[in-house]
Amino acid sequence: MKIAFHGAARTVTGSKHLLTLKNGKRYLLDCGMFQGLGPDTDRLNREWGFEPSEVDFLILSHAHIDHSGLIPKLVKDGFSGKIVCTPATRELTAVLLEDSAGIQQEDIKFVNKRRVAEGQTYLQPMYNEEDARAAMDHFTSLGYDEWYTVDENVDLMYKDAGHIIGSATVHLKIKEEGKETRLTFSGDVGRYHNVILDPPESFPQADYIIIESTYGNSLHPADVDTPNLLLQWIEKTCLQKKGKLIIPSFSVGRTQELLFHLNQLELQNRLPALDYYVDSPLSTEVTQIVKKYPQLFNKDVKALMEKDSDPFAFKGLKYTRSVDESKSLNYRNGPFVIISASGMAEAGRVKHHISNNIENSRNTILLVGYCEPHSLGGKLMAGAKEVNIFGIEHEVHAEIGSIRGMSAHGDYNDLSQFLSFQDPRQVKKLFIVHGEYEVQQAFKERLLKKGFMDVEIPPQHYEIGI
Repeated sequence: MKIAFHGAARTVTGSKHLLTLKNGKRYLLDCGMFQGLGPDTDRLNREWGFEPSEVDFLILSHAHIDHSGLIPKLVKDGFSGKIVCTPATRELTAVLLEDSAGIQQEDIKFVNKRRVAEGQTYLQPMYNEEDARAAMDHFTSLGYDEWYTVDENVDLMYKDAGHIIGSATVHLKIKEEGKETRLTFSGDVGRYHNVILDPPESFPQADYIIIESTYGNSLHPADVDTPNLLLQWIEKTCLQKKGKLIIPSFSVGRTQELLFHLNQLELQNRLPALDYYVDSPLSTEVTQIVKKYPQLFNKDVKALMEKDSDPFAFKGLKYTRSVDESKSLNYRNGPFVIISASGMAEAGRVKHHISNNIENSRNTILLVGYCEPHSLGGKLMAGAKEVNIFGIEHEVHAEIGSIRGMSAHGDYNDLSQFLSFQDPRQVKKLFIVHGEYEVQQAFKERLLKKGFMDVEIPPQHYEIGI
Protein backbone atom coordinates (compact mmCIF):
# COMPACT_ATOMS: atom_id res chain seq x y z
CA MET A 1 0.00 0.00 0.00
CA LYS A 2 1.08 3.55 -0.74
CA ILE A 3 0.05 6.88 0.80
CA ALA A 4 0.34 10.11 -1.18
CA PHE A 5 -0.18 13.52 0.41
CA HIS A 6 -1.79 15.86 -2.09
CA GLY A 7 -3.01 18.58 0.26
CA ALA A 8 -2.55 19.98 3.77
CA ALA A 9 1.07 18.91 3.35
CA ARG A 10 3.24 21.48 5.17
CA THR A 11 0.28 23.84 4.98
CA VAL A 12 -3.04 24.04 6.81
CA THR A 13 -5.61 23.83 4.04
CA GLY A 14 -6.48 21.50 1.17
CA SER A 15 -6.68 18.20 3.12
CA LYS A 16 -6.27 15.37 0.58
CA HIS A 17 -4.49 12.03 1.14
CA LEU A 18 -4.62 9.12 -1.31
CA LEU A 19 -4.25 5.45 -0.36
CA THR A 20 -3.36 3.08 -3.20
CA LEU A 21 -3.56 -0.65 -2.52
CA LYS A 22 -1.45 -3.25 -4.27
CA ASN A 23 -4.51 -4.33 -6.26
CA GLY A 24 -4.78 -0.81 -7.67
CA LYS A 25 -7.81 0.37 -5.69
CA ARG A 26 -7.60 3.98 -4.50
CA TYR A 27 -9.20 5.55 -1.43
CA LEU A 28 -9.09 9.32 -0.97
CA LEU A 29 -9.17 10.71 2.57
CA ASP A 30 -10.84 14.15 2.32
CA CYS A 31 -11.00 16.35 -0.76
CA GLY A 32 -10.35 19.82 0.60
CA MET A 33 -9.93 23.19 -1.04
CA PHE A 34 -6.79 25.24 -0.56
CA GLN A 35 -7.59 28.62 0.95
CA GLY A 36 -5.69 31.81 1.70
CA LEU A 37 -2.42 30.94 -0.04
CA GLY A 38 -2.25 34.08 -2.16
CA PRO A 39 -1.56 33.77 -5.90
CA ASP A 40 -0.79 30.05 -5.55
CA THR A 41 -4.29 29.21 -4.30
CA ASP A 42 -6.02 28.89 -7.67
CA ARG A 43 -3.23 26.81 -9.19
CA LEU A 44 -3.15 24.43 -6.23
CA ASN A 45 -6.91 23.90 -6.43
CA ARG A 46 -6.79 23.12 -10.15
CA GLU A 47 -3.91 20.60 -10.01
CA TRP A 48 -4.77 17.25 -8.43
CA GLY A 49 -1.52 15.33 -8.49
CA PHE A 50 -3.60 12.25 -9.36
CA GLU A 51 -6.33 11.23 -11.79
CA PRO A 52 -9.82 11.72 -10.25
CA SER A 53 -11.39 9.03 -12.45
CA GLU A 54 -9.01 6.44 -10.92
CA VAL A 55 -10.21 7.06 -7.33
CA ASP A 56 -12.64 4.37 -6.14
CA PHE A 57 -13.85 5.80 -2.80
CA LEU A 58 -13.78 9.07 -0.94
CA ILE A 59 -13.82 8.94 2.86
CA LEU A 60 -14.71 12.36 4.29
CA SER A 61 -13.79 13.37 7.84
CA HIS A 62 -15.97 16.47 8.12
CA ALA A 63 -17.67 19.26 6.19
CA HIS A 64 -15.28 22.21 6.45
CA ILE A 65 -14.38 23.51 2.99
CA ASP A 66 -10.65 22.88 3.49
CA HIS A 67 -11.62 19.20 3.79
CA SER A 68 -14.61 18.94 1.40
CA GLY A 69 -14.46 21.93 -0.93
CA LEU A 70 -13.11 20.25 -4.07
CA ILE A 71 -15.60 17.38 -4.12
CA PRO A 72 -17.70 18.89 -6.96
CA LYS A 73 -14.56 19.42 -9.02
CA LEU A 74 -13.47 15.83 -8.29
CA VAL A 75 -16.80 14.55 -9.65
CA LYS A 76 -16.71 16.99 -12.57
CA ASP A 77 -13.20 15.76 -13.43
CA GLY A 78 -14.18 12.09 -13.57
CA PHE A 79 -14.70 10.60 -10.09
CA SER A 80 -17.67 8.20 -10.15
CA GLY A 81 -17.33 6.37 -6.83
CA LYS A 82 -19.03 6.54 -3.46
CA ILE A 83 -18.45 9.25 -0.83
CA VAL A 84 -18.95 8.24 2.81
CA CYS A 85 -19.37 10.52 5.84
CA THR A 86 -21.53 10.92 8.95
CA PRO A 87 -25.20 12.07 8.64
CA ALA A 88 -24.51 15.57 9.99
CA THR A 89 -21.49 15.93 7.70
CA ARG A 90 -23.64 15.03 4.71
CA GLU A 91 -26.19 17.73 5.57
CA LEU A 92 -23.55 20.36 6.24
CA THR A 93 -21.51 19.51 3.15
CA ALA A 94 -24.54 19.92 0.88
CA VAL A 95 -25.06 23.54 1.94
CA LEU A 96 -21.35 24.35 2.20
CA LEU A 97 -20.56 23.17 -1.32
CA GLU A 98 -23.46 25.02 -2.88
CA ASP A 99 -22.43 28.14 -0.99
CA SER A 100 -18.83 27.70 -2.12
CA ALA A 101 -19.99 27.55 -5.72
CA GLY A 102 -21.98 30.74 -5.28
CA ILE A 103 -19.03 32.54 -3.67
CA GLN A 104 -16.74 31.50 -6.52
CA GLN A 105 -19.18 32.82 -9.09
CA GLU A 106 -19.62 36.14 -7.27
CA ASP A 107 -15.96 36.71 -6.45
CA ILE A 108 -14.77 35.85 -9.93
CA LYS A 109 -16.91 38.69 -11.31
CA PHE A 110 -14.76 41.18 -9.41
CA VAL A 111 -11.56 39.44 -10.49
CA ASN A 112 -12.64 39.37 -14.13
CA LYS A 113 -13.45 43.09 -14.16
CA ARG A 114 -9.84 43.77 -13.27
CA ARG A 115 -8.53 41.14 -15.72
CA VAL A 116 -10.51 42.65 -18.60
CA ALA A 117 -9.21 46.12 -17.74
CA GLU A 118 -5.68 44.67 -17.87
CA GLY A 119 -6.33 42.89 -21.19
CA GLN A 120 -6.36 39.41 -19.67
CA THR A 121 -8.78 36.56 -20.40
CA TYR A 122 -11.75 35.65 -18.21
CA LEU A 123 -11.38 33.05 -15.47
CA GLN A 124 -14.04 30.42 -14.85
CA PRO A 125 -15.05 29.11 -11.39
CA MET A 126 -13.88 25.60 -10.58
CA TYR A 127 -17.49 24.46 -10.31
CA ASN A 128 -21.00 25.89 -10.18
CA GLU A 129 -24.05 25.24 -8.00
CA GLU A 130 -25.34 22.53 -10.35
CA ASP A 131 -22.00 20.70 -10.03
CA ALA A 132 -22.25 20.97 -6.24
CA ARG A 133 -25.74 19.46 -6.21
CA ALA A 134 -24.71 16.68 -8.61
CA ALA A 135 -21.83 15.71 -6.32
CA MET A 136 -24.25 15.00 -3.47
CA ASP A 137 -25.67 12.04 -5.42
CA HIS A 138 -22.47 10.17 -4.57
CA PHE A 139 -22.89 10.52 -0.77
CA THR A 140 -23.88 7.88 1.74
CA SER A 141 -23.98 8.25 5.53
CA LEU A 142 -22.45 6.11 8.28
CA GLY A 143 -22.80 6.49 12.05
CA TYR A 144 -20.17 6.54 14.78
CA ASP A 145 -18.64 3.61 16.68
CA GLU A 146 -19.42 0.75 14.29
CA TRP A 147 -17.26 -1.04 11.79
CA TYR A 148 -18.59 -0.85 8.23
CA THR A 149 -17.39 -2.83 5.23
CA VAL A 150 -16.42 -0.38 2.50
CA ASP A 151 -15.44 -3.24 0.21
CA GLU A 152 -13.64 -6.59 0.47
CA ASN A 153 -10.37 -4.76 1.23
CA VAL A 154 -11.36 -2.04 3.69
CA ASP A 155 -13.38 -1.76 6.90
CA LEU A 156 -14.14 1.72 8.27
CA MET A 157 -15.14 3.06 11.67
CA TYR A 158 -15.88 6.70 12.48
CA LYS A 159 -15.25 8.14 15.95
CA ASP A 160 -16.48 11.55 17.10
CA ALA A 161 -13.66 14.09 16.62
CA GLY A 162 -15.34 16.82 18.70
CA HIS A 163 -14.35 19.47 16.14
CA ILE A 164 -17.68 20.45 14.54
CA ILE A 165 -21.07 18.75 14.36
CA GLY A 166 -20.58 15.46 12.51
CA SER A 167 -16.78 15.60 12.48
CA ALA A 168 -15.05 12.25 12.67
CA THR A 169 -11.71 10.57 12.98
CA VAL A 170 -11.28 7.85 10.36
CA HIS A 171 -10.15 4.36 11.35
CA LEU A 172 -9.40 1.78 8.67
CA LYS A 173 -8.60 -1.91 8.67
CA ILE A 174 -6.99 -2.59 5.31
CA LYS A 175 -6.55 -6.15 4.08
CA GLU A 176 -4.15 -7.05 1.31
CA GLU A 177 -2.27 -10.27 0.59
CA GLY A 178 -3.41 -11.85 3.85
CA LYS A 179 -2.16 -8.96 5.99
CA GLU A 180 -4.24 -6.43 7.97
CA THR A 181 -3.00 -2.86 8.40
CA ARG A 182 -4.66 -0.47 10.88
CA LEU A 183 -4.59 3.16 9.77
CA THR A 184 -6.03 6.22 11.56
CA PHE A 185 -6.63 9.62 9.99
CA SER A 186 -7.42 12.29 12.56
CA GLY A 187 -9.26 14.74 10.31
CA ASP A 188 -9.35 17.77 12.61
CA VAL A 189 -9.14 17.06 16.33
CA GLY A 190 -11.43 19.10 18.57
CA ARG A 191 -10.86 20.32 22.09
CA TYR A 192 -11.49 18.39 25.28
CA HIS A 193 -13.31 21.38 26.76
CA ASN A 194 -15.46 22.37 23.80
CA VAL A 195 -18.14 24.96 24.58
CA ILE A 196 -20.89 23.05 22.73
CA LEU A 197 -19.73 19.57 21.66
CA ASP A 198 -18.66 16.35 23.30
CA PRO A 199 -14.87 15.84 23.45
CA PRO A 200 -12.95 13.66 20.95
CA GLU A 201 -13.46 9.92 21.45
CA SER A 202 -10.66 7.46 22.09
CA PHE A 203 -9.84 5.08 19.25
CA PRO A 204 -8.34 1.63 18.62
CA GLN A 205 -4.63 0.97 18.32
CA ALA A 206 -3.23 1.92 14.92
CA ASP A 207 -0.18 0.87 12.93
CA TYR A 208 -0.05 4.15 11.02
CA ILE A 209 -1.47 7.54 12.00
CA ILE A 210 -2.04 10.66 9.92
CA ILE A 211 -2.58 13.53 12.35
CA GLU A 212 -3.36 17.23 12.00
CA SER A 213 -1.11 19.81 13.66
CA THR A 214 -2.78 23.22 13.31
CA TYR A 215 -1.89 24.18 16.89
CA GLY A 216 0.88 21.64 17.35
CA ASN A 217 3.27 24.11 18.97
CA SER A 218 0.93 26.23 21.08
CA LEU A 219 -1.54 26.17 23.94
CA HIS A 220 -4.91 27.88 23.89
CA PRO A 221 -5.20 30.31 26.81
CA ALA A 222 -6.70 28.44 29.74
CA ASP A 223 -8.30 31.46 31.38
CA VAL A 224 -10.01 33.15 28.42
CA ASP A 225 -13.47 34.39 29.32
CA THR A 226 -14.90 34.64 25.83
CA PRO A 227 -18.31 36.12 26.75
CA ASN A 228 -16.63 38.93 28.70
CA LEU A 229 -14.13 39.60 25.91
CA LEU A 230 -16.97 39.77 23.38
CA LEU A 231 -18.81 42.16 25.68
CA GLN A 232 -15.74 44.38 25.97
CA TRP A 233 -15.42 44.67 22.18
CA ILE A 234 -19.14 45.37 21.80
CA GLU A 235 -19.01 48.10 24.44
CA LYS A 236 -15.83 49.68 23.06
CA THR A 237 -16.85 49.66 19.38
CA CYS A 238 -20.62 50.01 19.47
CA LEU A 239 -21.35 51.91 22.67
CA GLN A 240 -18.26 54.12 22.95
CA LYS A 241 -17.25 54.70 19.31
CA LYS A 242 -20.73 54.17 17.81
CA GLY A 243 -19.13 52.02 15.15
CA LYS A 244 -19.62 48.63 13.55
CA LEU A 245 -18.14 45.48 15.06
CA ILE A 246 -17.42 43.13 12.14
CA ILE A 247 -16.62 39.55 13.09
CA PRO A 248 -15.36 37.22 10.32
CA SER A 249 -16.59 33.81 11.40
CA PHE A 250 -16.67 30.31 9.97
CA SER A 251 -20.28 29.37 9.28
CA VAL A 252 -19.83 25.94 10.83
CA GLY A 253 -18.92 25.84 14.50
CA ARG A 254 -17.58 29.31 15.14
CA THR A 255 -20.79 31.20 14.34
CA GLN A 256 -22.81 28.91 16.61
CA GLU A 257 -20.23 29.36 19.37
CA LEU A 258 -20.51 33.14 19.08
CA LEU A 259 -24.30 32.96 19.21
CA PHE A 260 -24.08 30.69 22.25
CA HIS A 261 -21.84 33.19 24.08
CA LEU A 262 -24.11 36.12 23.19
CA ASN A 263 -27.07 34.09 24.45
CA GLN A 264 -25.17 33.58 27.71
CA LEU A 265 -24.72 37.34 28.06
CA GLU A 266 -28.44 37.87 27.54
CA LEU A 267 -29.31 35.23 30.15
CA GLN A 268 -27.10 37.23 32.53
CA ASN A 269 -28.86 40.50 31.51
CA ARG A 270 -25.55 41.92 30.25
CA LEU A 271 -26.07 41.95 26.47
CA PRO A 272 -26.29 45.53 25.09
CA ALA A 273 -29.55 46.34 23.29
CA LEU A 274 -28.23 46.41 19.72
CA ASP A 275 -28.87 44.74 16.39
CA TYR A 276 -26.76 41.60 15.92
CA TYR A 277 -26.71 40.53 12.28
CA VAL A 278 -25.75 37.08 11.08
CA ASP A 279 -25.09 38.14 7.50
CA SER A 280 -24.68 34.79 5.82
CA PRO A 281 -27.41 32.57 4.36
CA LEU A 282 -25.00 29.69 4.89
CA SER A 283 -24.59 30.44 8.59
CA THR A 284 -28.35 30.58 8.92
CA GLU A 285 -28.78 27.15 7.31
CA VAL A 286 -25.90 25.66 9.26
CA THR A 287 -27.28 26.89 12.58
CA GLN A 288 -30.57 25.13 11.81
CA ILE A 289 -28.69 21.92 10.98
CA VAL A 290 -26.64 22.11 14.19
CA LYS A 291 -29.87 22.40 16.20
CA LYS A 292 -31.01 19.06 14.73
CA TYR A 293 -28.20 17.15 16.49
CA PRO A 294 -28.53 17.96 20.22
CA GLN A 295 -27.39 14.40 21.00
CA LEU A 296 -23.88 15.53 20.00
CA PHE A 297 -23.88 18.47 22.44
CA ASN A 298 -21.96 18.17 25.70
CA LYS A 299 -23.70 17.61 29.02
CA ASP A 300 -23.60 21.30 30.02
CA VAL A 301 -25.42 22.43 26.88
CA LYS A 302 -27.95 19.62 27.26
CA ALA A 303 -28.61 20.78 30.83
CA LEU A 304 -28.99 24.39 29.67
CA MET A 305 -31.54 23.31 27.05
CA GLU A 306 -33.83 22.07 29.81
CA LYS A 307 -34.30 25.76 30.71
CA ASP A 308 -33.55 27.46 27.39
CA SER A 309 -34.77 25.46 24.41
CA ASP A 310 -32.68 27.48 21.91
CA PRO A 311 -29.18 28.27 23.20
CA PHE A 312 -28.31 30.06 19.94
CA ALA A 313 -31.03 32.78 20.01
CA PHE A 314 -31.36 36.10 21.87
CA LYS A 315 -33.03 39.50 21.62
CA GLY A 316 -31.69 41.64 18.78
CA LEU A 317 -30.52 38.70 16.66
CA LYS A 318 -31.33 39.13 12.96
CA TYR A 319 -30.53 36.87 10.02
CA THR A 320 -30.06 38.53 6.63
CA ARG A 321 -30.87 36.57 3.49
CA SER A 322 -30.71 38.67 0.35
CA VAL A 323 -27.74 40.41 -1.22
CA ASP A 324 -29.63 43.71 -0.96
CA GLU A 325 -30.07 43.24 2.80
CA SER A 326 -26.35 42.58 3.10
CA LYS A 327 -25.40 45.60 1.02
CA SER A 328 -27.70 47.85 3.04
CA LEU A 329 -25.52 47.23 6.12
CA ASN A 330 -22.68 49.05 4.38
CA TYR A 331 -24.81 52.17 3.96
CA ARG A 332 -26.04 52.16 7.56
CA ASN A 333 -24.07 53.89 10.25
CA GLY A 334 -23.38 51.97 13.45
CA PRO A 335 -23.66 50.92 16.12
CA PHE A 336 -24.35 47.26 15.40
CA VAL A 337 -22.61 43.89 15.15
CA ILE A 338 -22.09 41.86 11.96
CA ILE A 339 -21.13 38.19 12.12
CA SER A 340 -20.35 37.01 8.60
CA ALA A 341 -18.43 34.32 6.73
CA SER A 342 -15.71 33.48 5.97
CA GLY A 343 -13.57 33.09 9.06
CA MET A 344 -10.29 33.97 7.32
CA ALA A 345 -12.04 36.90 5.53
CA GLU A 346 -10.89 35.42 2.23
CA ALA A 347 -14.31 35.19 0.59
CA GLY A 348 -18.00 35.77 1.08
CA ARG A 349 -19.96 38.73 2.37
CA VAL A 350 -17.55 39.58 5.19
CA LYS A 351 -14.88 40.47 2.64
CA HIS A 352 -17.22 43.09 1.20
CA HIS A 353 -18.01 44.43 4.70
CA ILE A 354 -14.32 44.77 5.47
CA SER A 355 -13.70 46.47 2.13
CA ASN A 356 -16.43 49.03 2.86
CA ASN A 357 -15.59 49.67 6.53
CA ILE A 358 -11.86 49.13 7.06
CA GLU A 359 -10.89 52.78 6.50
CA ASN A 360 -13.19 54.09 9.27
CA SER A 361 -11.51 54.28 12.68
CA ARG A 362 -14.82 53.92 14.52
CA ASN A 363 -15.14 50.34 13.31
CA THR A 364 -13.50 47.15 14.53
CA ILE A 365 -12.61 43.93 12.71
CA LEU A 366 -12.60 41.22 15.38
CA LEU A 367 -10.83 37.97 14.39
CA VAL A 368 -11.97 34.96 16.39
CA GLY A 369 -10.08 32.00 15.01
CA TYR A 370 -7.17 30.69 13.00
CA CYS A 371 -6.23 32.73 9.91
CA GLU A 372 -3.73 31.37 7.39
CA PRO A 373 -0.90 33.97 7.29
CA HIS A 374 -1.45 34.81 3.60
CA SER A 375 -5.21 35.28 4.00
CA LEU A 376 -6.81 38.70 4.46
CA GLY A 377 -7.55 37.83 8.09
CA GLY A 378 -3.97 36.70 8.59
CA LYS A 379 -2.59 39.94 7.18
CA LEU A 380 -4.86 42.00 9.41
CA MET A 381 -3.91 39.93 12.44
CA ALA A 382 -0.23 40.49 11.61
CA GLY A 383 -0.73 44.27 11.70
CA ALA A 384 -0.80 45.18 8.00
CA LYS A 385 -1.26 48.92 7.42
CA GLU A 386 -2.59 48.40 3.90
CA VAL A 387 -4.44 45.44 2.39
CA ASN A 388 -5.58 44.60 -1.11
CA ILE A 389 -9.25 43.62 -1.37
CA PHE A 390 -10.76 42.81 -4.77
CA GLY A 391 -7.76 44.45 -6.45
CA ILE A 392 -8.06 47.73 -4.52
CA GLU A 393 -5.59 48.92 -1.88
CA HIS A 394 -7.17 49.96 1.42
CA GLU A 395 -5.51 51.74 4.33
CA VAL A 396 -6.30 50.04 7.62
CA HIS A 397 -7.83 52.57 9.99
CA ALA A 398 -10.38 50.32 11.66
CA GLU A 399 -9.21 48.74 14.90
CA ILE A 400 -8.13 45.12 14.54
CA GLY A 401 -8.88 42.86 17.48
CA SER A 402 -8.71 39.16 18.17
CA ILE A 403 -9.97 36.54 20.58
CA ARG A 404 -7.52 33.67 20.27
CA GLY A 405 -9.12 31.16 22.61
CA MET A 406 -12.06 30.21 20.36
CA SER A 407 -10.41 27.73 18.02
CA ALA A 408 -12.23 24.45 17.37
CA HIS A 409 -8.82 22.80 16.85
CA GLY A 410 -7.09 21.13 19.74
CA ASP A 411 -3.79 22.59 20.94
CA TYR A 412 -0.74 20.41 21.59
CA ASN A 413 -2.14 19.23 24.93
CA ASP A 414 -5.38 18.19 23.25
CA LEU A 415 -3.48 16.46 20.44
CA SER A 416 -1.30 14.69 23.01
CA GLN A 417 -4.39 13.56 24.90
CA PHE A 418 -5.89 12.35 21.62
CA LEU A 419 -2.81 10.18 21.03
CA SER A 420 -2.49 9.06 24.65
CA PHE A 421 -4.66 5.98 24.04
CA GLN A 422 -2.03 4.65 21.62
CA ASP A 423 0.99 2.52 22.45
CA PRO A 424 3.74 4.44 20.61
CA ARG A 425 5.79 1.25 20.27
CA GLN A 426 3.06 -0.25 18.07
CA VAL A 427 2.79 2.78 15.77
CA LYS A 428 5.13 2.07 12.86
CA LYS A 429 4.97 5.58 11.45
CA LEU A 430 3.16 8.79 12.26
CA PHE A 431 2.60 11.40 9.55
CA ILE A 432 2.04 15.05 10.52
CA VAL A 433 -0.25 17.02 8.18
CA HIS A 434 -2.52 20.09 8.24
CA GLY A 435 -0.15 22.59 9.80
CA GLU A 436 2.41 25.24 9.02
CA TYR A 437 5.83 23.66 8.55
CA GLU A 438 7.49 25.39 11.50
CA VAL A 439 4.63 24.28 13.74
CA GLN A 440 4.90 20.73 12.44
CA GLN A 441 8.61 20.59 13.19
CA ALA A 442 7.98 21.62 16.80
CA PHE A 443 5.13 19.10 17.10
CA LYS A 444 7.39 16.36 15.71
CA GLU A 445 9.90 16.95 18.51
CA ARG A 446 7.11 16.64 21.09
CA LEU A 447 5.93 13.37 19.58
CA LEU A 448 9.43 11.89 19.52
CA LYS A 449 9.80 12.72 23.21
CA LYS A 450 6.51 10.91 23.86
CA GLY A 451 7.95 7.71 22.44
CA PHE A 452 6.78 7.70 18.81
CA MET A 453 9.74 6.24 16.97
CA ASP A 454 9.15 7.31 13.36
CA VAL A 455 7.53 10.70 12.69
CA GLU A 456 7.46 12.25 9.22
CA ILE A 457 6.29 15.59 7.80
CA PRO A 458 5.40 14.86 4.17
CA PRO A 459 5.71 17.59 1.52
CA GLN A 460 3.15 18.22 -1.23
CA HIS A 461 2.56 15.18 -3.52
CA TYR A 462 4.96 13.02 -1.48
CA GLU A 463 4.22 9.29 -1.82
CA ILE A 464 5.50 6.50 0.41
CA GLY A 465 4.97 2.76 0.59
CA ILE A 466 3.95 1.23 3.91
